Amino acid sequence: MKFAGKVWKKEDILRRVGDISQIAGVRFFELGDGKERGVRALDFRCGNGFNFLILADRGMDISYAEYQGKALGWISATGQVAPYYFEPEGMGWLRSFFGGLLTTCGLTYAGAAGEDPQAECLVSCAPCKELGRCYLGLHGRISNTPAEKVVYGGEWEGDEYMIFAEGTMREAVVFGECLEMRRRIWTHIGERRLFIRDRIKNIGFLPSPLMLLYHINIGFPIVDEGSYLLGAIRDAVPRDEEAEKGIGEFNRFVAPIPGFKEQVFYLDLKEDEEKKITVGIANKGLMEGMAFYVRYDKESLPFFTEWKMMGEGVYVVGLEPGNCHVQGRAKEREMGTLEILEPGEEKVVELEMGVLLKGEVEALEQKLRNL
Repeated sequence: MKFAGKVWKKEDILRRVGDISQIAGVRFFELGDGKERGVRALDFRCGNGFNFLILADRGMDISYAEYQGKALGWISATGQVAPYYFEPEGMGWLRSFFGGLLTTCGLTYAGAAGEDPQAECLVSCAPCKELGRCYLGLHGRISNTPAEKVVYGGEWEGDEYMIFAEGTMREAVVFGECLEMRRRIWTHIGERRLFIRDRIKNIGFLPSPLMLLYHINIGFPIVDEGSYLLGAIRDAVPRDEEAEKGIGEFNRFVAPIPGFKEQVFYLDLKEDEEKKITVGIANKGLMEGMAFYVRYDKESLPFFTEWKMMGEGVYVVGLEPGNCHVQGRAKEREMGTLEILEPGEEKVVELEMGVLLKGEVEALEQKLRNL
């Protein structure tokens, strides 16, 4: 284990502490104020200034994250919101979008709100009654679904100490879909990175759409004037006319702009020899050069969306790998890219994300240039 500037063996660490929580660990507790009241949370400390908070009642998503006092994710004006405030209709999802380092979108729909003419609304919600057909809200339900069977803890793996949390979320409706996602998040003492493994299984008896978007929200101080996108980028396609205005600067970020309207780009990223994508944001003016990166398998998440939002207060860049775009389920059907999970079928998605420092940023840039 690398800790406090040295490499240690297990026995040398144990001789120096009464309990491992003295230097690092995970703590399970409940938030208690305002709209966040009642939300179960897991606080991870890695012993080196890399800390993050998992919200068990918000789909095991990640709220705040920091490295040595430097915030990594963006927190929205809503703050952390309990799932019972969720408004699934239309754009109501935004009223509980806390941002954070990770908000998961899905499972049966993600992206823009809109109708799905080929689907039936089984619960006859108000928007669907008005239209006479199925109307889906923004970005899905999974981030507002509390986890069940939550377990957490730590264990030695040789001379490394691993800390972890797991939970299960289910998205189901009578006469319709029944998907279950088991999420495991883990890291090690002394690390500046974390790992996520999601197992999504169709435990029902009907084929089900599967739309997954990992909404990874990087904020200030990593996102600031002069920061830029890292990636082996082959092409960038603007989503709409607003994005077309900024296509020339899609990979560069500036100081907050009054009245800025979001710009969304679909990026074609080159994978490495392991068939993995690495993408991130670097700020050479921060800690002599610092970056946050995401690494994932392109086969399981073939699409990547960049959400560039340079507004005042809403000052954030979304790095968004997914198995879909962000134009809604009907559009995904039309393009022939809507993934269907058959009864009993399982999909496994793994991601790695973390902090890079000066020499590591330069090494990654060189690797990406070689690609």
